[in-house]
Amino acid sequence: MCGAQLYGGAPRRVRPSPEPPGLPVVHAAAGYEGAVRAVLLAHKERGVLGMARPLGRALAGAVGAGAGLVPDGRPLLLVPVPSARRAVAARGHDPARRIALAAAARLRHTGVPATVAAVLRQRRAVADQSGLTAAERRANLAGALDVVAGGGRLLTAGRVVLVDDLLTTGATLAEAARAIDAAGAAGNGATVCRAAVVAASPLAFDVACPAGREINRNWN
Repeated sequence: MCGAQLYGGAPRRVRPSPEPPGLPVVHAAAGYEGAVRAVLLAHKERGVLGMARPLGRALAGAVGAGAGLVPDGRPLLLVPVPSARRAVAARGHDPARRIALAAAARLRHTGVPATVAAVLRQRRAVADQSGLTAAERRANLAGALDVVAGGGRLLTAGRVVLVDDLLTTGATLAEAARAIDAAGAAGNGATVCRAAVVAASPLAFDVACPAGREINRNWN
């Protein structure tokens, strides 16, 4: 039952409303409801680490839907959105990174070269996002992320896909994309990225633009 809801259907393009400026093309494996919500919360908040594998399988599907899995000589670089240090300390693990590792392993198992590039970091503290409006989340996260030293050069070696467990307003992914673009502009050429998440609000699914039908952007 859980597996069917997590990865039994085709991943879809998602767009939050309002859509924050700079949000890359995002695909999600499932809607954030029912069993999917329960599994994500069990993994993230209760440390049920065995859920990382099925969540990684779902994320791998969303990555494939957005990035395309036709080999072009470059690996997929899954860049997880970093959790706040205090959240990692409280939970005892970094959920997005753990799921990203499982997704990369799943992609490699299916013959797709993929690796995790954990190059993003929080450069300043941010407030708890719970209860904030979309505009407040954007303001809270503005300039909060950057790429570690040498990370921009690493990102030029493959096709970048931002990954996270959940999309709500899109503010976090938009800020992560800004940080990656800024690192590329610093000397390695702009880095165009896609994004993939395990789940998103059912209202964010773009019924007019099913997976694979939107215009593809060029990859640097």
